Amino acid sequence: MNRETRAPVKVVALSIVGLWVAYFLLITARGAVVGLELQDELLWRRAVVCVAGGGITVLLWFLLRLFDDRSLAVKVGVAIIAAVPASLAIAQINTMIFAPIEDQVRQKIGEQRGLNIRRDESGNLLLDIPGQMTEDGVQEGGANASPEAPQASIVIEPAPTTADYWRRLTDLALSRYFLLLAWAALYIAIVAGARARAAERRGERFRSAAKAAELRSLRYQVNPHFLFNTLNSLSSLVMTGKGDRAEEMIQSLSRFYRHSLADDSTGDVSLEDEIDLQEHYLEIESVRFPDRLKVHVDLPSELGQLKVPGMILQPLVENSVKYGVSASAKPVTISIVVREEYGRLVIRVSDNGPGMPTSHTGGFGIGLANVRDRLEARFGQEATITSGQSLDGYETELRLPMVKHG
Repeated sequence: MNRETRAPVKVVALSIVGLWVAYFLLITARGAVVGLELQDELLWRRAVVCVAGGGITVLLWFLLRLFDDRSLAVKVGVAIIAAVPASLAIAQINTMIFAPIEDQVRQKIGEQRGLNIRRDESGNLLLDIPGQMTEDGVQEGGANASPEAPQASIVIEPAPTTADYWRRLTDLALSRYFLLLAWAALYIAIVAGARARAAERRGERFRSAAKAAELRSLRYQVNPHFLFNTLNSLSSLVMTGKGDRAEEMIQSLSRFYRHSLADDSTGDVSLEDEIDLQEHYLEIESVRFPDRLKVHVDLPSELGQLKVPGMILQPLVENSVKYGVSASAKPVTISIVVREEYGRLVIRVSDNGPGMPTSHTGGFGIGLANVRDRLEARFGQEATITSGQSLDGYETELRLPMVKHG
């Protein structure tokens, strides 16, 4: 059985100790209420029995744990059967420990009532009554008879036979049997709880792995799309004889990928690094549009270390280049503005270009859908994205939780 699905040793040990400590306290309290004599003698003997019972319960645990991975019916059956010899062993130890003191306890009880209780040579338990018996079998003198008067003895318990011994042992074992069964039921419940927690942890690992795979897939959708556009631009620069600008774009592309590939593809990055990456990207695009592309970044320093999914802004900035700068003949400014509003991180990516074509206004484009899916995979319903025409162009707004540790 897998280690993580086993019952914790500490928990099992505490359950065994708790069982026998509770048993010791209950029996001791009962003795105090009944008023048994020789409490000091009884206490240490009772403690020895409880320690021995704890040891036998540990042996029972070693046996039960061999069946931890079996069905519930098998575990219950093993507990029912194994508890029989275990309870008999505890009863036998109890008999051996308390046998030497039983007659003393009886004698003390008899003395309290003015009676003499003893055993004869044959092992019969006798009650001595002072006084003589009349011819009619009636006791004379009774409790008021003088000590010198002849005594009559009554057998109140004959010498125990082998059958009596086993009957008594069985009676003692019966209560211990149900005590051990109660503990076995507790142990089975502890095992079931451990297995349930292990299954929950496995499920959480599977969900985390699936989520990581989803995030990785969504992020990897960004890079090929961007690389395809960049290579097309490089091709155009080379074909038009603009080698210097093509070389500049290659250097910017190299810096961009060195930065983007350094991060965990499924992890969060600081907002400062994410915006720095977008500035690298816009450096590449500025080679294509040296006179038309303007950039404005507003990032308060106190928000720079907050965490966001890596490359989450890439599709938004790319859309601004594609539908704002590329589609316009005049200069277009792409703005990235970050604010904290009502305990939420708000990031706005906008441009003052002609805006999204009419064919895209009815829903998300591929890039926007990618951002939406990544935010949902990372934050669930705690993150939102809105996108649409603004007064002077197009704007996309992200509202995210304030994550300080990714």
